[in-house]
This record gives sequence, structure tokens and C-alpha cells, in this order.
Amino acid sequence: MLQPKKTKFRRQQKGRMKGNAGRGNELAFGSFGIKSLQSK
Repeated sequence: MLQPKKTKFRRQQKGRMKGNAGRGNELAFGSFGIKSLQSK
């Protein structure tokens, strides 16, 4: 990935992403997910 040459204002973008994820956050069973405690 290309990096910018000037990183003066890099710190202002830290902690900017808030809220839910845009994709991949839909669950198959309503609003509760199933977490497996043991892998088969």
C-alpha cells in the first residue's frame, strides 16, 4: 500500500471510525449471534 510522504496530520484521523461496520455485520439469527465455545 502506498504511504503519503507528509505525515503531519496523521494523528487527527486516529479514532475517527465510529459506529457499526458497513458490511458483514448482519447476523443469521436476528440481533443475537451464536458464539461457539468448542470447535468440532
